[in-house]
Amino acid sequence: MNTSALATQLSEQFGLSTEGLKLNPIGNGHINTTMLLRNKAQALVVQKLNTDVFPEPEQLVNNARLIEQHLTHKAASDQYQLEIIKHVPTQSGDYLIDIQGEKWRALEFIRGSYSEEVVQNAAQAEIAANAFGQFAAALQDFDAEQLYPVIPNFHNLSMRIATFKHKIAADVVGRVAACQNEIAFCFDQFSLADELDNLTNVPLRPCHNDTKINNMLFCKNTESAKAVIDLDTCMPGYWLCDFGDMVRTCCSPEAEDSTALEQVKVRHDIFHALVKGYAKPLTPFITEQELLSFWLGAKVLPFMIGLRFLTDYLDGDNYFAIKHPEHNLQRARNQFALYRDIVRHEQTLKGMLEQL
Repeated sequence: MNTSALATQLSEQFGLSTEGLKLNPIGNGHINTTMLLRNKAQALVVQKLNTDVFPEPEQLVNNARLIEQHLTHKAASDQYQLEIIKHVPTQSGDYLIDIQGEKWRALEFIRGSYSEEVVQNAAQAEIAANAFGQFAAALQDFDAEQLYPVIPNFHNLSMRIATFKHKIAADVVGRVAACQNEIAFCFDQFSLADELDNLTNVPLRPCHNDTKINNMLFCKNTESAKAVIDLDTCMPGYWLCDFGDMVRTCCSPEAEDSTALEQVKVRHDIFHALVKGYAKPLTPFITEQELLSFWLGAKVLPFMIGLRFLTDYLDGDNYFAIKHPEHNLQRARNQFALYRDIVRHEQTLKGMLEQL
């Protein structure tokens, strides 16, 4: 189906006039296809869900709607200050539609906002971290068990390691021989899985699970936080993982697929800003053990995402969207460089958490 025909069909489903209708890609997500559907008067974000990654899209939409309903209730009692991304029903009241075997949904378009791929300064990092902290704090009384695990074991490092070993053994596209340095490096870090598995007194929480910087919107007029978006991976999890994902996506001055590895380093002022920004809204709810676990999250997430990029590369690039054949390998090397620098500066960075 061509873009014009798709735009017309989507507009009919969601009640938009076709006058001046346009459908254009937005965002840089790895998994779903996200587009802006607009006419002269209205705009909607429409998404084609990747059902290979999300085989039960109905559960994904249900999770996100449970979250948006809880946040809406919090906002009504002035306990949540950010805008809330909301699903838009079709003319017949459905929140998920099928177009030629593909699953689509629509979300309200939050105007007057912008996102960042790379954090520019510490003030911006603190604003973003505080927004994710507000999101987590507003959900601290939401029963995490209500959320369906749309990607089981999403942050289960032991499982990711087992999959990695399986893909090495299979070597379906013959890339293992050229990646021996990266593979050996990964094997040397597998004790991180034991640290995760042995954590105690860290409660299960409803988590965003994808707190990269471009999943938070800034206000164009005030530069303040406007909204936390992309609730696709909201599932039971641990705040340490949400903190760790902020570290991996905010602290480097380079994008996650940059090949300038000598520039992929932890900016200490950014790390400190993340600690302050994220922890502040959580202060009434967080335990001391939970706060200290953030250091493990800061190490695990860059390594685990790097491991996943490398696993996908060895498997023939079946999960993450790529722009060229070496894209996932470059992403993996980038994340491993960041992980090395985090470990290299453990004393300084860990001290920032211990000082809270």
